[in-house]
Amino acid sequence: MLSKHLESNVVFSKRVSSWEEAIKVASEPLLNKDFINQSYVRDMIENVHKYGPYIVIMPGVAMPHARNEGGVIKTGISFLKLDTPVLFPEEKEVGIVIVLAAEDSSGHMDLLSDLSSLLIEEDIKYKLENAQSEEEIINLIKMVE
Repeated sequence: MLSKHLESNVVFSKRVSSWEEAIKVASEPLLNKDFINQSYVRDMIENVHKYGPYIVIMPGVAMPHARNEGGVIKTGISFLKLDTPVLFPEEKEVGIVIVLAAEDSSGHMDLLSDLSSLLIEEDIKYKLENAQSEEEIINLIKMVE
């Protein structure tokens, strides 16, 4: 299921200027497909300003998301891999940003569960951090689905 959600939603970037820009860049595939709108991107950024870097779910990985208050049109995820990690608040270094957009809380929990089981595998996380193509990332995810 996760690999299907990621098709054509993977972005690679050498570097970004800030964690806010990282969230914006990571959101672009979902914006371009009309899965989310700009208000959802603003809500994700605002959450970090309000609550701190709780979206950094493990070293090197951030999962921005927000409550759907009209900003999510269709459930989806997107994946940004940065060559040069960006600093989130509290000096948390992040090289992978996975935007989670869910129409409702149950879809949110299913995607979170799938992502967590994937990222808990240190070998898979390492391979994701070193992947060079969308195909490589999707194939890695398919292996563990």
